[in-house]
Amino acid sequence: MNPCKSVALLAMLSLVCAGAQGLSSADSATASEANKNLGIAYLKSGNLPLAKEKLERARDQSPRSGPVRGALALLYARLGEDGKADAEFNNALKYSKNDPDQQNNYAVFLCSRGRYAEGVKIFEQAASNPLYRTPWSAYTNAGVCLRNAQQPDEAAARFTKALAQRPNYAEAVFQAGDLELSQHHAADAYKRIDTYLATYPATADLLFLGWRAAREQGDQVAAFRMARRLQADFSGSEQARAASAATPGTSTANER
Repeated sequence: MNPCKSVALLAMLSLVCAGAQGLSSADSATASEANKNLGIAYLKSGNLPLAKEKLERARDQSPRSGPVRGALALLYARLGEDGKADAEFNNALKYSKNDPDQQNNYAVFLCSRGRYAEGVKIFEQAASNPLYRTPWSAYTNAGVCLRNAQQPDEAAARFTKALAQRPNYAEAVFQAGDLELSQHHAADAYKRIDTYLATYPATADLLFLGWRAAREQGDQVAAFRMARRLQADFSGSEQARAASAATPGTSTANER
């Protein structure tokens, strides 16, 4: 009995025969996809040795797969093997032409390594890609990258672009407000947060930023209001505990 046939029904789990010679192109692609999915799962769980084994096997089975190369790039980045990561990101872009997700991932890597200009360029390629479903996130990422590069005016321009496309994108509101607060424009930051919260759902980060901006202005009433809302909506959060500890008359649920 052919041992490969005996495990065919379990291929998604064991992949015992995934590397066997004589597999058709379709079988190789199926095995590669399964190994890729397993590798990504191991990567997310922090099991890097098994992630490496599965993703490298997936690459060997389907060397021209952009998603496989992109997943392998993320693994190498986690391992600190930046040269290999960079090469695999470029392979991912080569084999997945016009894939904005691969562009975004590569740009994140570049910015995290201090290659800001390269990263921003690729973020903006992703943002202008008609296939990208969330261009506002790429503009926001570009803004964060530019802020890390000590280019606050350019960063603010990218946050503005993000919010022009998606006014209710909480992360862009937070990043824009946090930048304003860092530049001591507390009134602008507070107004931005307060206007957003009047229409859209709150997040712990936005409420905490609003609390910080109110305190910097010396507006104790507004600070109290933000602290109480943090307590009411996000009582177990680190932000609620921090605001409550510094705001007289409030307490977290655990302190009552």
